[in-house]
Amino acid sequence: MKVFSSAYTFDYSWEEVSTANWRKYCPWNDQSTHVVAVDTLSREVDPATGILRTERLITCNQCCPAWVLSLFGGSSTSHVYETSYVSPAEKRVVMCSTNLSWANILSVRETVVYQPDPDASSPGHERTKFMQDAKITALCGGWQKIRTKIEEASIERFQENARRGREGFEAVLEMSRRVFGEEREREKARLNMA
Repeated sequence: MKVFSSAYTFDYSWEEVSTANWRKYCPWNDQSTHVVAVDTLSREVDPATGILRTERLITCNQCCPAWVLSLFGGSSTSHVYETSYVSPAEKRVVMCSTNLSWANILSVRETVVYQPDPDASSPGHERTKFMQDAKITALCGGWQKIRTKIEEASIERFQENARRGREGFEAVLEMSRRVFGEEREREKARLNMA
């Protein structure tokens, strides 16, 4: 098993980050072109806790090493199952995802958490902490050398996608702030005219 962990602080409030998270794979993000579809399977709010639970299916097209395809077959289209929990009361988003494609060869379990970063924030300038952990395990029998190579290749791809994902999400956050700001100004002007 290989483990990947990363942490980052976004220069945006938790409200901005948790809202923009639903637009992470939109056209504003030119770093996520490998994501071809995001389908919401279910969404519900727990009346007792106020936590929003969402299940999504994410479809990606990305190349896998040719030697893996020659050994195991398969295609470049993959599916990921994601469950997210948004707690407005705790100001916390937790997203858990697992691969559905190649699941008999590789297990990828990822957890992402967004929450306010009080250490990096100041009054009027809130920031949000992002923490990401992934456990990657090759499941292909007793072939230790092949398992190790698959895990190493997967960790490399995961690191690159994580870097690109952060850069793309920054663009989404920036565009969201601008668009919502413009919309607030239009609404204020409309109300002033009334």
